[in-house]
Amino acid sequence: MGLLSDPVRRRALARIVLRLNTPLCVLSYVAGIAWFLALAFPPLTQRTYMSENAMGSTMVEEQFVGGDRARNFARDFAAHRKKPGALPVAWLERAMRSVGLEVYTQSFSRKLPFPDETHERYMVSGTNVYGILRAPRAASTESLVLTVPCGPDTTNSQAVGLLLALAAHFRGQIYWAKDIIFLVTEHDLLGTEAWLEAYHDINVTGIQSSPLQGRAGAIQAAVALELSSDVVTSLDVTVEGLNGQLPNLDLLNLFQTFCQKGGLLCTLQGKLQPQDWTSLEGPLQGLQTLLLMVLRQASGRPHGPHGLFLRYGVEALTLRGINSFRQYKYDLVAVGKALEGMFRKLNHLLERLHQSFFFYLLPALSRFVSIGLYMPATGFLLLVLGLKISSTLLWMQLHEAGVNPEEAGKAPGPGSPPLATQSVSLASLMAPLLISQAMGLALYFLPVLGQHVAAQHFPVAEAEAVVLTLLAIYVAGLALPHNTHRVVSSQVPDRGWMALKLVALIYLALQLGCIALLNFSLGFLLAATMVPAAALTKPHGPRTLYAALLVVTSPAVTLFGSLFLWRELQEVPLSLAEGWQLFLTALAQGVLEHYTYGALLFPILALGLYPCWLLFWNVLFWK
Repeated sequence: MGLLSDPVRRRALARIVLRLNTPLCVLSYVAGIAWFLALAFPPLTQRTYMSENAMGSTMVEEQFVGGDRARNFARDFAAHRKKPGALPVAWLERAMRSVGLEVYTQSFSRKLPFPDETHERYMVSGTNVYGILRAPRAASTESLVLTVPCGPDTTNSQAVGLLLALAAHFRGQIYWAKDIIFLVTEHDLLGTEAWLEAYHDINVTGIQSSPLQGRAGAIQAAVALELSSDVVTSLDVTVEGLNGQLPNLDLLNLFQTFCQKGGLLCTLQGKLQPQDWTSLEGPLQGLQTLLLMVLRQASGRPHGPHGLFLRYGVEALTLRGINSFRQYKYDLVAVGKALEGMFRKLNHLLERLHQSFFFYLLPALSRFVSIGLYMPATGFLLLVLGLKISSTLLWMQLHEAGVNPEEAGKAPGPGSPPLATQSVSLASLMAPLLISQAMGLALYFLPVLGQHVAAQHFPVAEAEAVVLTLLAIYVAGLALPHNTHRVVSSQVPDRGWMALKLVALIYLALQLGCIALLNFSLGFLLAATMVPAAALTKPHGPRTLYAALLVVTSPAVTLFGSLFLWRELQEVPLSLAEGWQLFLTALAQGVLEHYTYGALLFPILALGLYPCWLLFWNVLFWK
């Protein structure tokens, strides 16, 4: 405490902080990026292991042999679906009753905020069909779910056939201690969300649905299945859920264990697992998989029906059967045995999955990075903001004390502001703060509210009007400095931009810190792009270079660049025109998923990071 209370020592500390601020910021930023890239290398990446004792062994004998029955169900389902063009509800009810399930249906409808041009829908109505297999050895207090989504552009017939064949097989067993729900949903995620809301008796998205006539126990775990062929070459597992939520790592370990037992080839992010982690090739391949997971998790989208289950505290995975050119070929029997083994082990659970990790990154299915090892990467990046906040605050305090910063730290250049003894009025900062936040509110509300007006006056559809309004408001924010400086009093000293930058730095640090705790991937990507521009921005020096850096690291350009990086890692590169179209589609889908499922990426960018970025733009053009 003596160091902080003694004026001489405090002055010496301020001198050190000001003199070494830039080298420390550069070192901290490089350390954060290097730490993240090292996450795919041992010893930061560790082998996965089963933490739940009830699932620690795979000593169960899978007896499923209903491959032919599954294919027959799949053919009948596809034939009946072609006739009406929608989900064959009556046929599904008969098929589920024929295998001994309690069968129920649920109708739902949803008017989207604007037309979904990707799936060509606006007024959505459909019916979910589900059957319940009651546990013969226990009361209906707990349950498991096997679900198959059926969309307008994906039939998923083989998955429905396998679901019905597994239901018939499970019906003949007496060891079940949990109810099993076999769910077929219409309109993909919309049907899943409608069923989940009705099952838990809540309404968070505005979907209109009929109440469920039949319920089982509290859902402990769920598996979503998507198959495109009778024969698969691999099973790809998806873990990223709504707003970056992840299932318990033990559920993923259980899937991998039974794939290994049955000889099934399993992939993550469509990538095969590296076999050799001692050479450089294995970790580099793991780094590609890790980057793909980071990009998908940062999007906040539910990348499968399991992503909506996670919001209700239900551990869930989505399994997708891939039929590619690989030499490995597996039929529905092999996939059914893996699912049977997973459900038999989940049947042994005495409590919810909680022993293993909920926050992790995956460079491979057999490797993971825990939260204690990946959070320092964001910590180093946020330390840059902390150093800039402390240096700016010290600089202003030295001004008020009448000490020249050049004498204290030799840090500022020839354009440093003159000495001043009067403090900055908080009222002088209210104009840029309020106008920046008002632009964020306009970006959030006006595109959806004004879509019909824009469609009436311009030759565009409603979805295009939403996207074009988004871009127009976003670009209009570039004129913000001219507007705010007309409001700010000319009597404010030149030191006013320092106070505004100090507020902007604190605002950005708080936002990135909170985002990183909720969704590490999103927080890290935003910190890696926005922190350098935030630290360098000032109203003197190479202003054109600073302006270009601010534009390149803005939230919209970060999203645009992430799409190119994502496709490059998938080995499907984009041209500039294709990237622009994908960017416009991503904007529309981001807004639509916020209003439909509650995805938070759009409000985070519109109400938080965009106004904060405008503050730095205002600092750059301070007069």
